[in-house]
This record gives sequence, C-alpha cells and structure tokens, in this order.
Amino acid sequence: MAASPGRRRRWEREQARLKASVVEEDTEEWQKDARFAGLERVGGVDLSYIKGDDSRACASLVVLSFPALERSRSCLCLPQVLYQDCRMVAVSAPYVAGFLAFREVPFLVEAVQRLQQEEPQLQPQVLLVDGNGLLHPRGFGTACHLGVLTDLPCIGVAKNLLQVDGLVRDELHREQVRSLQRSGETFPLTGTSGKVLGMVLRSCNNSSKPLYISVGHRVSLDTAVRLVRACCRFRIPEPIRQADIRSREYLRKQPCAPLEGLEALPASPESGKKEAELED
Repeated sequence: MAASPGRRRRWEREQARLKASVVEEDTEEWQKDARFAGLERVGGVDLSYIKGDDSRACASLVVLSFPALERSRSCLCLPQVLYQDCRMVAVSAPYVAGFLAFREVPFLVEAVQRLQQEEPQLQPQVLLVDGNGLLHPRGFGTACHLGVLTDLPCIGVAKNLLQVDGLVRDELHREQVRSLQRSGETFPLTGTSGKVLGMVLRSCNNSSKPLYISVGHRVSLDTAVRLVRACCRFRIPEPIRQADIRSREYLRKQPCAPLEGLEALPASPESGKKEAELED
C-alpha cells in the first residue's frame, strides 16, 4: 500500500508543525552531571513485525534501572527491568521512507500513556529510540516525533547512516569508521549545510560497527552520545536491546495473538523497513 501524494503532503505539514517544538538542548539536571546523578530510569521502545506480514506487529516499551545498568556493564549481570509492555497492534499506515513515525509512533505514544496511567512512578526520564532524530531528510525523525508527542527527552539510535544533507556512505566515511579503534570514540556527522546532524559512535570494543546518534528532543547531542555509551553492554544500548528481545520473544510465543489488549512477555523486530535496522 502506497501513500497518496495528498497524504504525503499532509505528513510533511505535520512534521513541519511538530518540528517547531523540538528542543535541542539539555533540560534536566541529571543531564548536566558527568555521571548522570539523578538518572534512575531509562526507557527503550521498538516495533517488531510478524515475518511476512507488515500489518501485524508487537509494540514494546521497557524501562530499565540506570544505576543497575551501570553496574551490569562491569559485572556482566543482567540489567534490572522495572517495567515492560508488549502488545500486538494492527499497522495500517503504509511504509514511506522519511515518514516511518506516522506508521509506528502512535503505538509507542499509547505505550507511554499506559505506563503514565498505570505505573506513573516508573515513567522513564529519557527514551532511547531505534531510529533517527534530527538526522532525517526534514530534520524530524522518529525520535523527534515521539519526543515532542510525549514531551520526554528522546535520543535517536540508528544502525545505518541515513544519507541526507550530503552525507554519504563513501570511502571517506568508511575510513572514518575504521579510525574508531576503541569504545567511546566518535566523529561528527556534518552535512553540506554545515550543521552537525549527529555523531558516529563506536559503542563497544567487541564490534567495529558504529551507531549513529542524533538528538530527538530535550537533550543535547553531547549528552545523547554520553548516555548511549553508558547504556551499552553490547553494541546496541540495553534499553533498545531489551525492547527488541522482548518483542521478538512475544511474537514467538504468541504467533496468533489477537490485535487487542495483550500485555507483557518478551521479544524484538523483524521489519527491514526501518530508518535504522536493529542488530544484536
């Protein structure tokens, strides 16, 4: 199913309207602390699709304890999951490159709202999103969209480079990626416009494949990169990784689950139609 030209124009207008509300700087006290003192809860979101059926998916939200996550990085123990919500959803909006948020974000907003109503004390202080933020053709990717609609700090974490504003996966880019020798090393993604759209981060020593970090909402790029690095036990930051694991497991255990009101259990995404695909 393709989106009509009229629908695409409406989506573009909506992105432009919402983009005016994006805050590209730190707004919370914990963001200004070198060790994120005061940060207790970090959320991750993801949608996983049934293989061969892009109209049925599992929307997943998890909230992890950040202090426990920091400890788990050094002792190899499991992260502490404070909250999880996995539900089957019927996806009706078509996939259109650059407009993924209109297909997926409504379900993620609903997940956040359920948490706020049922367990408000567990609301995440920041959300990590499997996708892009300002690193987007119109500067308003999934992480920006979710951040503005929930008014939560959001960070975009993508596996692949979205080629916008003159950014390309050419030999120079590959050479820069190869120059990242150790965990925590970065280089900026500067478009031909001169704007820094994101950062390339080597998130762990065991994988030379980088992550592409961008601002979603209510966070600076520097803080976004530091926090993603602090959340990585493996290549993918743990909040997104856990949302992915739980949504995939949910799909495996509930292959014929109805499309309404199903809750929790674990799993991760099968869809290749994402601005940034997820990889363990």
